[in-house]
Amino acid sequence: MSSTVYVEAQMLIRKPVEDVFEAFINPEVTTNFWFTKSTGKLEEGKTVTWEWEMYNVQSEVKTLQIIPNQLIKTIWGEPSTNVDYEFKTMENGTLVVIKSYGFSQTGEELLRQVNDSTGGFTTVLDGCKAYLEHGINLRLIEDKFPSK
Repeated sequence: MSSTVYVEAQMLIRKPVEDVFEAFINPEVTTNFWFTKSTGKLEEGKTVTWEWEMYNVQSEVKTLQIIPNQLIKTIWGEPSTNVDYEFKTMENGTLVVIKSYGFSQTGEELLRQVNDSTGGFTTVLDGCKAYLEHGINLRLIEDKFPSK
């Protein structure tokens, strides 16, 4: 059952596809709306480490395929899942579609993972839109789970 389950989140970002694509492969841009540190730019066949310092969490991200301005295929997380980023040029900007699949969980655990992934990737896209369109870091990831 879990092999057919996938998460999809999407957002129109009113910027050229080159700018939006760069935002996802270049940590100098990505750190303004997602993770706080990275060991490098996403490159096909390489593994980088993304870090969320405020949560003391990090993840190894392996890039499986890059088609410039169209697709980034990765595998990451614990347990690992496939995460694809698709970029489609639209009349008024770029549609970004994030798809996550290959979940190993089942039952309630799978439902929790699907919910967390859907919410997480939606938050990433919201933050990316605010940053690229308006130059604002909304601190969405940092404020999603504030310390008590």
